[in-house]
Amino acid sequence: MIITIDGPAAAGKGTLAQRLAEKYRLAYFDTGMIYRAVGLELLNSGQSPDDAAAATEAAAELTFAKMLRLSRQPEFRSAAGGQAASKVAALPEVRKILLKMQQDFALNPKSPEGENMDGVVYDGRDTGTVVCPGADIKFFITASPEVRAMRRHKEYLQKGMASDYNDVLAQTKERDQRDSSRASAPLKPAEDAVIIDTSDMDIAEVFAEACRIIDAKCFN
Repeated sequence: MIITIDGPAAAGKGTLAQRLAEKYRLAYFDTGMIYRAVGLELLNSGQSPDDAAAATEAAAELTFAKMLRLSRQPEFRSAAGGQAASKVAALPEVRKILLKMQQDFALNPKSPEGENMDGVVYDGRDTGTVVCPGADIKFFITASPEVRAMRRHKEYLQKGMASDYNDVLAQTKERDQRDSSRASAPLKPAEDAVIIDTSDMDIAEVFAEACRIIDAKCFN
């Protein structure tokens, strides 16, 4: 079974994807991690995420092992890390290189411990439109920019990171604009995706609704 969950930042797709992967015993692939890894690699080396040549080189050298090492760095999930990821993700050559890594995972999905799994839940922005257009179930999870900015603002504060809500809101809107207007694989729902707006829903409600849809389509 392949399930794709796309949507903008802080809509709740990551939490949902992990819960669905656990419930249905599927592998979990956060595709945003590979773009964050490339972006952080550039930041660490003093290069700009806007440098297409440098970003393409970093993408070509990325491995799962390197991605996991970079993911342990504090800046990986920071606002700066997210902005860098969004910038490199807008580069067609970077997307082309990293697409194969994402698609190959569906052919041989594994747990973090190396156990073979019966499928995968993808968490990203174009997994239902580009990475796995033939997925069994596709979700597009969204919420208003204000709600998503507040969620991310609280997340930063809980981690002990400095954060200003207005700055986070501005960054959220900027990233939405960049992700939705990029020429290569813009952020948008797949034509056959189920759209869930989580602005007024908690994770339990979102999870229950997603499970209802999956069970009705795949197990009835």
